[in-house]
Amino acid sequence: MAPALVEKHGEDRTVVFDPKELVNQEVPKQFYWPSAHLTEAKEEFHQPLIDLEGFLKGDEAATVNAANLLREACTTHGLFQVINHGVDPDILHATEVGLDPFFNLPMSRKLSVHRKVNELGGYSNAHADRFSSMLPLKEMLTFDYHFKGETDSEIVDYFKNAVGDDFVETGWIFQNFCEAMRDLSLKIFKLMAISLDLEDTSSCEKFFEDGFAVLRCNHYPVCTDSSKTIGTPPHCDPTCLTILHQDQVGGLEVFSNGKWYYVKPHPGALVINIGDSLMALTNGIFKSAVHRAAAKTDIKRMSFAYLINPKKDKLISPIQELITREGSKKYSDFKWEDFSYFTQHNNRVDATTFQRFMDFLALSHTK
Repeated sequence: MAPALVEKHGEDRTVVFDPKELVNQEVPKQFYWPSAHLTEAKEEFHQPLIDLEGFLKGDEAATVNAANLLREACTTHGLFQVINHGVDPDILHATEVGLDPFFNLPMSRKLSVHRKVNELGGYSNAHADRFSSMLPLKEMLTFDYHFKGETDSEIVDYFKNAVGDDFVETGWIFQNFCEAMRDLSLKIFKLMAISLDLEDTSSCEKFFEDGFAVLRCNHYPVCTDSSKTIGTPPHCDPTCLTILHQDQVGGLEVFSNGKWYYVKPHPGALVINIGDSLMALTNGIFKSAVHRAAAKTDIKRMSFAYLINPKKDKLISPIQELITREGSKKYSDFKWEDFSYFTQHNNRVDATTFQRFMDFLALSHTK
């Protein structure tokens, strides 16, 4: 039997693992996590699904109801699910299976698009290019999508150039998905502005209309012992907003009121969570969601995290109207490109990353 862990021959000699070989093997020690990170989520996370149909149709009463539910979720734990969001179900279904051909490729070919050091894009094998222990049990493919890109085939071009001509069709699947998520995200930003009672309810939408997204496609293989490892460790997303499309297997968990809850998938629903940068933009009114993904012992799992950011050089500063209302400014100004650089050159992203970044900025300003 081939080993689950092999050493990549190259400049960095990165240790990689082959998910196909993990099915009948013990979890390698490089994937062990301390028990404190593996506390079982025994209860379901109960929260009303936010129905967007009335809001999207311009119904005033339905908009008020959706905005109230959104605000309640965003000010407490930072995570909610939306239904009747207007995204074509065929696009979502195609996305769920769209990367099966890629993740089923021989490891040598997947490694040909391996993520470069200190970059977000490309194929990553359990983040082993950055860490040698406490690895998450997953493999990922990550790429950017610009809201106002130079072409209307940015993702198609990425797959063709990075993976090969035989993945052009896959490129179109994710081109369609990224465009649909862009349109939905801008509508959600408008609903958020309404929930915050901002004078200009289009201000958040305008702030992100020239932004971009990072699409992280996660493949969680079958695990022989989920008591020793984790799919994605506890963390907050450094970005502004995440739209998560996941299959019906489940595995997403959220931390709220001092304990972990599992988030049950609902057919057709999309999970939305607040990231650190949006918490800063709202001056701390919205809370960044602490979440993780469990390893599964019986079936593989796929999820697609669409992580939304403003334009890289745009200043992220708490909204003045909210500062006036709250009485003080809680966070320093920063640009996404600087925060992103910080996340790639310091410790792994977790629930403390944003505060460490704020401390870093404060120290930098005193020098």
